[in-house]
Amino acid sequence: MLGNAAPYPQPDRPCSGYLLRAGAASVWVDAGPGSLAELLRHTSLSSLDAVWLSHLHLDHIGDLLNAYYALAYGELPAREVPLPVYAPAGLADRLTGFFGSGFTNDVLELRPLSDGHQFELGDLTLLSRSVDHGGPEAYALRASSPGHALVYSGDCTPCPALDALAHDADLLLCEANDPVANPFHHTPQQAADLARRSGTRQLVLTHVGPLLTPAAAVAQAVFDGPTTHAEIGTTFTF
Repeated sequence: MLGNAAPYPQPDRPCSGYLLRAGAASVWVDAGPGSLAELLRHTSLSSLDAVWLSHLHLDHIGDLLNAYYALAYGELPAREVPLPVYAPAGLADRLTGFFGSGFTNDVLELRPLSDGHQFELGDLTLLSRSVDHGGPEAYALRASSPGHALVYSGDCTPCPALDALAHDADLLLCEANDPVANPFHHTPQQAADLARRSGTRQLVLTHVGPLLTPAAAVAQAVFDGPTTHAEIGTTFTF
């Protein structure tokens, strides 16, 4: 767990970011502000196989800009090939708007997501499904290796696509926000209901907004399996 805050970073709490590892594969899932520094505690950008971004809100992509600078201007050891970034297609325009004519694809290789998009890294399979986040193109993720599966909601409201994606997952990583702050997220109890419907074995709440505390979010998520918060630095292994 690299970051869990929403919609802005707080002291000792970067925004959404997660390091996913399976076998030899390593993927940075969401790149919220502050998550790059946490990522670098565990690995280097040159060691990553890919970046996967759920949607283009700043609290999920902000540190991709810093990663670009690190790769372009000094991170050692340098990557031999551009870093693949799987994200909604609008990311190219966002980066060009920020960097202007200085943005090039020789640092980041942008690969657009779509509903049902699937790719493999060794024994790791990543499947993306389109979900409803109130307008922007948004995706949830199912990451699976033989006999194991993790599902990440990204940010969204309850929807059939996420129910299907989360079926029989070992771990569900789901945002838990106050509906007053943003109606286009799961509430803690909706996250717990999803875990129950899908047969998930463990629920981890993340992206807890400023109107809730992580402890309150966990207390509200009534689920018959283990439920916890995505504390920074915690590793879940299965």
